[in-house]
Amino acid sequence: MADNWYPTIDPDVCARCMQCVEFCPHGVYEKRDGAPMVVDPASCVEFCRGCQKACDAGAIFFPGDR
Repeated sequence: MADNWYPTIDPDVCARCMQCVEFCPHGVYEKRDGAPMVVDPASCVEFCRGCQKACDAGAIFFPGDR
């Protein structure tokens, strides 16, 4: 894992569907107060974008996306 490779969630775009929480097998996300949160960015697999693809709302971004 690269130190700077982890997802961020745009709260203005997030639909709170929890698809990212359900998708990620690495425990990067947790549901907190009804919304997904990145709780363990160090567990994100470098260059994996599976959660981003699973997010129908397009709320997940990685370094270099913006």
